[in-house]
Amino acid sequence: MYKKLLKPILFCIDPERVHKITFFLIKLIFKLPLVSTVTEKIFKIKNPILETEVFGIKFPNPVGLAAGFDKNAKLYNEFSSFGFGFIEIGTVTPNPQQGNPKKRLFRLVIDQAIINSLGFNNLGVEKVIERLSYNKDIIIGGNIGKNKITDFNNSIQDYIICFEKLYPYVNYFAINVSSPNTKKLRDLQQKDLLKQLLEALQKKNKSYSFQKPILLKISPDLSEDQLIDIVEVINETSLDGIIATNTTLSRNNLSSPSDLVNQKGGLSGKPISKKSTNIIKFLHKKSNGSIPIIGVGGIMNPDDAIEKIKAGASLIQLYSGFVYSGPSIVKKINNAVIDYRLNQ
Repeated sequence: MYKKLLKPILFCIDPERVHKITFFLIKLIFKLPLVSTVTEKIFKIKNPILETEVFGIKFPNPVGLAAGFDKNAKLYNEFSSFGFGFIEIGTVTPNPQQGNPKKRLFRLVIDQAIINSLGFNNLGVEKVIERLSYNKDIIIGGNIGKNKITDFNNSIQDYIICFEKLYPYVNYFAINVSSPNTKKLRDLQQKDLLKQLLEALQKKNKSYSFQKPILLKISPDLSEDQLIDIVEVINETSLDGIIATNTTLSRNNLSSPSDLVNQKGGLSGKPISKKSTNIIKFLHKKSNGSIPIIGVGGIMNPDDAIEKIKAGASLIQLYSGFVYSGPSIVKKINNAVIDYRLNQ
């Protein structure tokens, strides 16, 4: 129904506007009696074969919603009803910010891709924790970053503030140093700067009686030498895992019109599928499988998901695939995972 009826209508509307409309409608519909229960019966699969324990957390299934979709933790309960095993909210910054000027979100339908230059538009950490305080049993990842106006030399403090505020409300943290839409943010992936940031976060983490897993979200545009540096820093700082990957600045092999291809921002969707998978495979090999990886980037169908798992991903996340295929993709992937694990 989504692809034949809803998608053609939604894709006639500006992507950022339709995102807001969709959120409003989902929130409204789920207030009706039994909607949540019926939705779960249609989309959610409960099977012990799907249960996946990674970095000390038992996930009901390995399919998560990637950061950027529910930035402000508005609909994590509703999205969980569509069958996701976990929801990653954010990217969250200490203070609210509008993000980059509009228009900043573009669909490349021919390529099954999205370009965004949103720039960490969010309501700030205080508003997010207010919403997360109502969560009971949904596994939540907190994706955190720096405010645009924060001086680059004070970047670490922004991450620490978000970490402290979100600590009681999330199950794990994702450290976003790889978005291409905040000036100089990707510079934090340089080995020395990255090590300083992660050491500071681990120090704060160890000040609590119970430590939360910390994962690093990386760019798909890193060289092999830079990826080796990433593995070394993660081992040196005892980080819990990697999220591979964020959006890319590359525009190779696209078929969409040039006015879309040349838009500023990070590209997600089908064109980065192989790139992301190759990075997962490389990291898995270089770490001898010792570093858990969440695979994200271009998962448009169950085959893409299984490819990520075969490459070394313990968990996967959807964004563009959810937009292009609708909620049924979550169930289809989980069924594929069951088949894959039964045949191992």
